[in-house]
Amino acid sequence: MDTLDLARWQFAVTTVYHFFFVPVTIALVAITAGLQTAWYRTGKEKYLRLTKFYGKLFLINIAMGVVTGLVQEFQFGMNWSDYSRFVGDVFGAPLALEGLLAFFVESTFIGLWMFGWDRLPKLVHLGCIWMVVLGTQLSAYFILAANSWMQNPVGFRYNAERGRAELTDLGAVLTNKVVLVTYPHTIFAAFMVGGAFVAAVALWHLLRRPDVDRDVFRTALKIGAVIVLAASAGVAISGDQQGKVMTEVQPMKMAAAEALYETEKPASFSVFTIGTLDGSKEIFSVKVPYLLSFLGTGHFDGEVKGIDSLQEAYEKLYGPGSYSPNIPLAYWTFRLMIGVGLASGGIALWLLWATRKGRAPAKWLIWTVAPLPLMPLVANCFGWIFTETGRQPWLVFGLLPTASGVSPGTTAAEVITSLAGFTVLYGVLAVVEVKLMLRTIRAGLAGTDTPAPGSAPDDDSEPADKPLSFAY
Repeated sequence: MDTLDLARWQFAVTTVYHFFFVPVTIALVAITAGLQTAWYRTGKEKYLRLTKFYGKLFLINIAMGVVTGLVQEFQFGMNWSDYSRFVGDVFGAPLALEGLLAFFVESTFIGLWMFGWDRLPKLVHLGCIWMVVLGTQLSAYFILAANSWMQNPVGFRYNAERGRAELTDLGAVLTNKVVLVTYPHTIFAAFMVGGAFVAAVALWHLLRRPDVDRDVFRTALKIGAVIVLAASAGVAISGDQQGKVMTEVQPMKMAAAEALYETEKPASFSVFTIGTLDGSKEIFSVKVPYLLSFLGTGHFDGEVKGIDSLQEAYEKLYGPGSYSPNIPLAYWTFRLMIGVGLASGGIALWLLWATRKGRAPAKWLIWTVAPLPLMPLVANCFGWIFTETGRQPWLVFGLLPTASGVSPGTTAAEVITSLAGFTVLYGVLAVVEVKLMLRTIRAGLAGTDTPAPGSAPDDDSEPADKPLSFAY
């Protein structure tokens, strides 16, 4: 592989690895805030204990997410300097807002929430965790706004002399039609992961330790399963809207998702297809009539452009070259995203049914503990792989080809060296993350009886000069 291929592989590997932590963080902090709110409103101890338990898991996860996210910033300078120069003036504003506003809010109020259990009034302490939720949402929005600009560049002018895009309208970037549909879709998908994680941990305790904190973990199981189901509905609705916007701004991506070479009106959606290895010819398929037309246009008889006609149009617009992505990859990641996501919702529904009216979960459900949180996480990853590879051969659609964004002085040996280093680093971090999470999960609710917010510790309970310590 040449430098371009290696640089793309490195960015893909590090990005997908980093994204393992992102949806868990986004959802788990909001779920933790919801549990603490339930305790504040009802006074029931089980909600306080669940708040501290899942809050600790959230803190472990976000720490790892921050570390892995830093690596991506280094790559812009190492492997993608021409890309950074091209988009820097546009990305500067949303990414500065993410770092200086959103992440500042997150980090500040995480600290206040962590160390403020027995030092802050209950309502103030509750407000701290909700400020963290706000920070994570803002952070997600600003990052998605930057990514959406790559899918549909708006609010800029091209400076031919400097060879870069320059920001002219920040409002247009932040209200890009792509980010307006991508943001809710991403957040709902994150809640599928977070809800499944909460349910899986609770299910493990109910099956392995049925007599320990049974009522508390039954509550957590129901909350997690309901979140997965509600988020699944949100993913479906927002995904439908996203498909229509995608067809409008990136018709080649929709055509690639169906491996549709010839323009059709109406167009069918294939549930399963066997084709040639390059994806250029269909051998056998199972299709749903009219469905692709509806997904792409909102009308059952709508026209969906094919790859061949779009290739011809793009050659006239941008010059000679191939403008279609990897068709088999786009086709199967699109279906795996949908299929694995639907299966996740099905498992959550079954868990609610299997534990209804106080029933104890069947022992065989232990086999769903590991797949339950992993399935929506994998669906998330398939979705992002489709989104980013389906845009190829563009880094910025219609403006900057991927091959033009690589650092001119970077060699294949340098990329291989850094990729090997990142692999070792990420391997170590994976071991640390898994061990910390499993240790905390196995410990269960032990240690969640620390003082509640607003309660002062006894004067004689600990030395007056004891340093500030982690509340858990």
